[in-house]
Amino acid sequence: MISDKIEILKTNIPENITLVAVSKTKPIEMIQEASSKGHLDFGENKVQELVIKYESLSKNIRWHMIGHLQRNKVKYIAPFVYLIHGVDSVKLLKEINKQGLKNNRKINCLLQVHIAKEETKFGFSLEELIELVNSKNNLLLNNINVLGLMGMATFTENKNLVKQEFDYLKTIFDELKFDFNENFEIISMGMSGDYKEAIEAGSNMIRIGSSIFGVR
Repeated sequence: MISDKIEILKTNIPENITLVAVSKTKPIEMIQEASSKGHLDFGENKVQELVIKYESLSKNIRWHMIGHLQRNKVKYIAPFVYLIHGVDSVKLLKEINKQGLKNNRKINCLLQVHIAKEETKFGFSLEELIELVNSKNNLLLNNINVLGLMGMATFTENKNLVKQEFDYLKTIFDELKFDFNENFEIISMGMSGDYKEAIEAGSNMIRIGSSIFGVR
């Protein structure tokens, strides 16, 4: 059962770490089984699928948008999304803020940092983050809560490289922690293949899919 796999994972990670079960492409019944046993954090990477699952399942579930988010799709998840992980541009931040205002809520976000060697991955550079910190008071993003950072390591068997990239993200997190707000506490890094390295580097939120739901 899915709930059993989640519980086994939880017993093998520190208590302070949030486990986001990545349920993308998986049937509603699997999520329902796990949520009925008390696990409430689930991650999706497609807006359309996320909306369908939100409408079909318990409203207690905390939905995490973990995929690359296009600005024209924000409006569909703005009323209910719990946390948007992959905020990778100021333009996207402004759109999320706009939709938060329309829905009379503050939307929780993580800033995605480009830490991998692969150009296909998205995210802010360190220089762009520093610029954002220096200008954030001028952006008037009152309907956004920036809760921390997210990063994805290079997809490789080289564990030393992965560890270096996670260590780099933790260093950036520590540098910026006191520049945003008192809620800047989340560092989301680590997936099925590298979550152990991420935890060693200081992650407090991991995104696990195949180790729970099986290989897609």
